[in-house]
Amino acid sequence: MNKKQKALHALSVRILGKDYVIACPEGEEKELIRSAHYVDNKMQLIRSSGKVMGTDRIAVMAALNIAHEMLNANASEDRETLKKLKTLEQNINQAVERFQKTK
Repeated sequence: MNKKQKALHALSVRILGKDYVIACPEGEEKELIRSAHYVDNKMQLIRSSGKVMGTDRIAVMAALNIAHEMLNANASEDRETLKKLKTLEQNINQAVERFQKTK
């Protein structure tokens, strides 16, 4: 096994009342369990709405909702990063102008 690879072991999670055994890298158990709980909660909410029937459809809707949340979060982070970069650019330009005036 290469030094960068982590050993895998089986971890059991329950999603929508069904047990799944997942290969999990060593040291990432908590994150996988948290992810499984998050997916389970999303699927439970969709099922309880009564608008979507069938586990496959519930899983697809949950996946779409989670992807939407992730993309919106990334877009928000991107806007914040751009705002910070613009402020930094303005500060640099002001510093360059002040420096050039002292010459």
